[in-house]
Formats: sequence, C-alpha cells, structure tokens
Amino acid sequence: MTFEIELNGRSRAVAIERAGDLSDGAGRFRVTVDGTTHLVDVQRSGHFGLSLVFPETERASIVHIAPGQAPGETLAYLGGRVVPVGVNSRRTGRGAADAGGAAQGEQRVVAPMPGRVVRVLVEAGHQVQPRQPVVVVEAMKMENELRSPKAGRVKEVTVSAGTSVEAGRVLVVID
Repeated sequence: MTFEIELNGRSRAVAIERAGDLSDGAGRFRVTVDGTTHLVDVQRSGHFGLSLVFPETERASIVHIAPGQAPGETLAYLGGRVVPVGVNSRRTGRGAADAGGAAQGEQRVVAPMPGRVVRVLVEAGHQVQPRQPVVVVEAMKMENELRSPKAGRVKEVTVSAGTSVEAGRVLVVID
C-alpha cells in the first residue's frame, strides 16, 4: 500500500508492506519513506491506536499513532511531542492543518493513547471555543491537554478525573 502523508507542512510518500507476524497478534512491516526503508513492529494500543517500534535503530524508537479530534486527522506521539499527520490529505481535501478549524456537526474528543484522565475542564452544557482545552489526559508520564475541535456546546462528558482510558475512547462530545 502506498500513501501520501503530510507532516509539518511537508508531503512524503510512504509505502507499507507486511514483512511477517510477531507474537501477541503484533505484525512486522517494511515501511519505505521517501525511498528509505525501515522494519517496524506494530501492535494495537486500545481500540483505535497503534504502537510502532523501530527495532533497527540504535535505541528503539516508539511512536504511538491514534485518531485525532477532527475527522481525517491522525496524531503521532514521539519523544513527548504530538504531531498532526494528514494521510492522503491532498486527495481527500482533509489536510491536517485545516482539519480542526472546519469541524462541522457533532465532534468527539477522544483519548489519543491509553492513559488516565487528570482533569476535566468542562461540563455538559458549557459553551466552548475552537482549540479551548476540555480535558487533560496523562499518558507516558506526560500531561496532554485535549482541545475542542470547534466552537459549540458540550453535549456530553463521559469521564471524570482518575478514569483510566484506552486509545480512541470518547471523552467529550461537542455539538
């Protein structure tokens, strides 16, 4: 499979090919980015997330991939940084840069990776603005502030402080 990804405003060609299975339902893939090939071990992280391990590197790098807060948005977590990634965004018209600003209809703020809710900053019925923090989730010893993808009213809050969450779990619904 070949994809075009957009990362930090730069487009890259990515080809993915299965290279074998690992124990525990994980898989090994050959991933080629702009002509450079890497072996990657992939394992599910919650219902929607993926954990990528690059075993060839001197120090194994771990990247967590999870759905973003807006339709068509994917988030990558590496070394404490969160980076939005657009997959085939030019073909679908859903670039990472404009995915959050043009959110329409009911939007769900989801946990990007397994973790624990530290603070819930809104309640059902509250009005929110685009990019306003709505919940804080601790994952990999870091606090991640999750934000509203649009202006609207908080329809539902499904968690409270202290709740353990899996990647992809809906935390807040904004109408």
